[in-house]
Amino acid sequence: MILCLDIGNTHIFGGVFQSDELQLQFRHDSHAGSTSDQLGIFLKTVLRENHLSPENIANIGVCSVVPSVDYSLRAACKKYFNIDPFFLGAGAKTGIVLKVHDHTQTGPDLIAGAIGAKHYHPNQNLFIVDLGTAITITALSKTKEFLGVAILPGLNIAMHSLASGAAKLFPVAICKPTSLLGRSTTESIQLGLYYGHLGAIKEIIAKMSHEFFPRQNPLIIGTGGFAHLFEDEQIYDHIIPDLVLQGMRLAIAMNCPSI
Repeated sequence: MILCLDIGNTHIFGGVFQSDELQLQFRHDSHAGSTSDQLGIFLKTVLRENHLSPENIANIGVCSVVPSVDYSLRAACKKYFNIDPFFLGAGAKTGIVLKVHDHTQTGPDLIAGAIGAKHYHPNQNLFIVDLGTAITITALSKTKEFLGVAILPGLNIAMHSLASGAAKLFPVAICKPTSLLGRSTTESIQLGLYYGHLGAIKEIIAKMSHEFFPRQNPLIIGTGGFAHLFEDEQIYDHIIPDLVLQGMRLAIAMNCPSI
C-alpha cells in the first residue's frame, strides 16, 4: 500500500492506495508546531482505526506547501514507518512540462493536480480550479504543458479578512446564498463571498481561454475542499475531489519504480 499526503495550509489531506484503488481518505489540521511523534502517532492510529495495517505501507509520497511541517513529517515517516518519504519537488519526474519562469516556485500540489488531471484527461486542454485555502486556476495544454496559474484568496481567507479588517463585520458560515439580495449582515457577507468568487473564477477562465485556447473548448476540473460549493453553477465539466492524491500516486510510480 502507498500513503499519499497533501500538506496544505489548513489541512493534511491523506489517502491510502492499494495499487490504483483509493482505500482511505482522511484530514488532519496542519499545525506548524506538530512534532514528529504527534504526526506519526496520528498516521498510525488513523490507519488502524480504519482497519488498515501500518506495516503494509510500502512507500509514502508527500506534496507540501508548508515547509515548517516538512521536517517533522519526514522524521515521523522514518520513525513510525521506517520509510524515507518521497517529496514531490523540483527535479522529480512528472511528465509535465513547466512553462514558468522559476520551477522552484510552483507549488507541489499544483504539479500533483496537473499529473492527476492529465492521467484522467489526456490529449485535452484543461483548467484545474482548486478551491482550498487559496483558489488556484491552472492552465494545462493538451501537450502536457503547464502554462501558468492564477492565485486568489480562498473563501475562508476572504471571510476572515473582512471580519478582522472591519469593526462591525464578523465570521459567517460559507454557503450558497438563498437570495440575491442580503437583508442582514450575515446574508450580505455570504452573498459577496459566494458570487464574488464565482464571478472571479468565471472571468479568469474566460480570459485565459481566449488567450491560450482560442476557438477551443478546454475541460474544466474542480477540486479542493470548497469545489462542491459551486457544483450547480455549471463552471466545471468534472469534479475530482482526490485529484492531488491521485497525482501523488502517479508521481510515486514515476519516481520510485521499485514500489
